[in-house]
Amino acid sequence: MTRTSGMPGLVALTDRRAAIVGQPVEHSLSPVLHSAAYQALGLTGWTYSRISCDADGLRDLVAGLGPEWAGLSVTMPGKQAALAVADEVTERASLVGAGNTLVQLPDGGWRIDCTDVDGVVGALLYAGGYQRKPGAHALLLGAGGTALATMVALASVDVDSFALVVRDPARAADASRCAERLGVKLDVVRWSAADFRDLVASSDVVVSTVPAGVADSQVSELAAAPCVVDVIYHPWPTPLAAAVQARGGRIGTGLDMLLHQAFGQVSQFTGLPAPREVMRDALFDATGGTVPLPLA
Repeated sequence: MTRTSGMPGLVALTDRRAAIVGQPVEHSLSPVLHSAAYQALGLTGWTYSRISCDADGLRDLVAGLGPEWAGLSVTMPGKQAALAVADEVTERASLVGAGNTLVQLPDGGWRIDCTDVDGVVGALLYAGGYQRKPGAHALLLGAGGTALATMVALASVDVDSFALVVRDPARAADASRCAERLGVKLDVVRWSAADFRDLVASSDVVVSTVPAGVADSQVSELAAAPCVVDVIYHPWPTPLAAAVQARGGRIGTGLDMLLHQAFGQVSQFTGLPAPREVMRDALFDATGGTVPLPLA
């Protein structure tokens, strides 16, 4: 063991490893965030890499990792499979039905958490300027894994009812189960029948988790919401972001979500507080300063 440079009293194992796991991962920005954090924390023996692995291969991958591995950041398509790999599952990972943060425990087992929830909350509060209030209502577009993490995140900041707009209501089954576990009200609306003007007018926050282009024809209605988060951030600005900015509003993005979910991962991997400003600056520089990434 060795003491961390410049941080008296803090102890870290040498030669620790962590990685982003998924497929594809070649363009992941997680190494930018984690490498900057480890350097700032004086963890000179720590490395963070990319591992290409699909969901079916995740169990064997994790089983073959030694004690030098602190943790894994799990991206698609392995987030649901990560729950089956883990020995311990946090409450929020269970609620979402997926996890993005595998941490090796002292006994060699693994714990799965979902810091994607932190990512959504950070994008809402810091970038989107969301003002939390009891009994708030949200409009949520899409019903995939990001939407479920968004539901859990919004419920944690006092949103207690949702309108979920999807092309096929049959695909909302996981979201309905999540809402039931959270104890929040969920109304599922078919996209082709949705009155977006009315839906936005009754909402305190709008979060779009759909792929680029899907909601472009609804941008003018969606941009009128008091708070907007669009998980798309490239190319920037998205049509929704441009519309929000044109009316003088603020918008949270997927890049904000990536940043804020990484804070929790770094803390869980290292046992140390994440150096938030350093990580923000590294991501800002790596992405050409296109997205502001506010922390206050």
